[in-house]
Amino acid sequence: MTWSADRARRAHAERKAGTALEAFYRASDATWSGFGCPGTAECCQLSKRGREPWLWRVEWDAVRRAVPMLPAARADGGCPFLDEDGRRCTVYASRPLGCRTYFCHRRTGPAREPAEQMDQLQRRLEVIARDLWPDEPGPRPLTAWFEHEAPAR
Repeated sequence: MTWSADRARRAHAERKAGTALEAFYRASDATWSGFGCPGTAECCQLSKRGREPWLWRVEWDAVRRAVPMLPAARADGGCPFLDEDGRRCTVYASRPLGCRTYFCHRRTGPAREPAEQMDQLQRRLEVIARDLWPDEPGPRPLTAWFEHEAPAR
């Protein structure tokens, strides 16, 4: 492969977005630091809960870097990134914003969610996402990303 200015610019933009996303996740984790997760993985049972995180492409790209080979879809409707036992996240360090915000009814912590900070975080995430993918229409459900890229089984 020969050097290309366009590929070099794109690689630089992707590295910059990755660094910005890591800093963003640290800020998100700090915002939610007073909350706790009981570790039941109930919130990861996407079909049963009827809820799932929505990801910008930059977040999906981070998940894909963490797991280059997509796992098989789970028969139980749980998040495909749960371990075999369905109890632990295999992409925990790279999990998207929606998985960092404790949308589980069993979470512990303050009675009031950090709504104002979440609004600011979501706006910041959109800026990071649109810097890399300006024409992206918006975030998509995790399962939509997974189904789009999962090989036919």
